Amino acid sequence: MQVGWSVDQALAAIATSQHGLVTRHQLQSLGLGRGAIAHRVSRGRLHRLHRGVYLVGHAAVPPLAPELAAVMACSPEAVLSHRSAAWLWQLARRPDGEIDVTVVGRNGGRRPHVRVHETRCLGALERTKREGIPVTTPARTLLDLAESVSPRELERALDEARVRRLVRRSQLTGVLDASPGRKGAAALAALLDREGDPKLTRSEAEERTLALVRAARLPRPRVNARVGGLEVDLLWREQRLVVEVDGYAYHSSRTAFERDRLRDAELGAAGFRVMRLTWRVLVDEPEAVVARLASALAQPSGTPD
Repeated sequence: MQVGWSVDQALAAIATSQHGLVTRHQLQSLGLGRGAIAHRVSRGRLHRLHRGVYLVGHAAVPPLAPELAAVMACSPEAVLSHRSAAWLWQLARRPDGEIDVTVVGRNGGRRPHVRVHETRCLGALERTKREGIPVTTPARTLLDLAESVSPRELERALDEARVRRLVRRSQLTGVLDASPGRKGAAALAALLDREGDPKLTRSEAEERTLALVRAARLPRPRVNARVGGLEVDLLWREQRLVVEVDGYAYHSSRTAFERDRLRDAELGAAGFRVMRLTWRVLVDEPEAVVARLASALAQPSGTPD
């Protein structure tokens, strides 16, 4: 505590740096005993989120406070992990239900709304901080995620990590080498092995998509049609559906990623649904592509031009 500060000033400073949270240990370090803590709880100046973890000042939970509180409740060495870490790294949607936390050693009991994972070791290259929250690195997050998601979800998360330049191949092989036989390791290793496979060019990918459309007897799209000021790969104007065919497993740059997101937003504002297909799903999952297209074409088209 800085010289001249009151307990409340010091407490506010700690909470500000921790998404509004404070631990019992930190309260005690400020000279607050059990009775003083209980008094502040009874007066609504502290709000208990977990045993030993409190929200300071008000009951409205700030963004990211639930994730940090879950980590704080487990142990000083705990980190956000698995689906929760993937969400924090913007590799997946925010999971419903429990928050995933990994601890080294035994977890020491259950905590409400927290799913605790145990590990024997979590090296310095597997843990970091993001938004002030201890979290597994992107490479370790992808390995953890591989335990519980489908191959397609894992591929999307890996592609997103590549686009955001969060992970390098050497980092992924490093966590795989450190975790031989780990559940999910084979799935992640298989994705890395396939990155060297021959890829379709954009025109080849478009032709393959058209062949699938013809074979499934789906309505034929217009190719390289214009929607407003944009040229799109495949267009079903009556059904208000645009399909963009990506010729590579993931975008080569952040600029390309942002450009595609902007295109999608513009098309959405014009009333069109956008479906993106990669060369990999066209090669490996043609039946799934046909099913997605058929479902999208069967949906109500909305307001016409």
